[in-house]
Amino acid sequence: MTDAADRLRQKALRLLALREHSRAELARKLDGLGTPDEVEATLERMAELGLQSDRRFAESWVRSKAGRFGTARLRMDLARRGIDADTIVEVLGAADAGTDIERARAVWATKFGTLARDRREWARQARFLQGRGFSTDVIAKLLKEGPDEPA
Repeated sequence: MTDAADRLRQKALRLLALREHSRAELARKLDGLGTPDEVEATLERMAELGLQSDRRFAESWVRSKAGRFGTARLRMDLARRGIDADTIVEVLGAADAGTDIERARAVWATKFGTLARDRREWARQARFLQGRGFSTDVIAKLLKEGPDEPA
């Protein structure tokens, strides 16, 4: 094993020991430590050994973020991290993190807790929820109902 390949393997193992990484993230972090062929071989080996998995990364990401973000934001974040569309659909479909309206209600209650008194406050609350990745339908439904009224 060459010195560069050994450095790549050690760096990959250290990164994966800290947390799950997508293949694209790991490739970006290993870039420059060896030739593109060596980086690719290291990534392949990590996947073969079961040390790196995009699906496992996506499941972990959704588990940790689903309580604070809507489906749109989760989908965008996973795509940005190099997860393919099929895996995203499978992982988000299988996630048992409650519906978007339930998650939006929990996020809204933590941040605001009271219904908006005027249009300006309503717009502020809606922008906040939209930034968290909740759909306009979910936002409208949530902000029209009372905090204790189920949709």
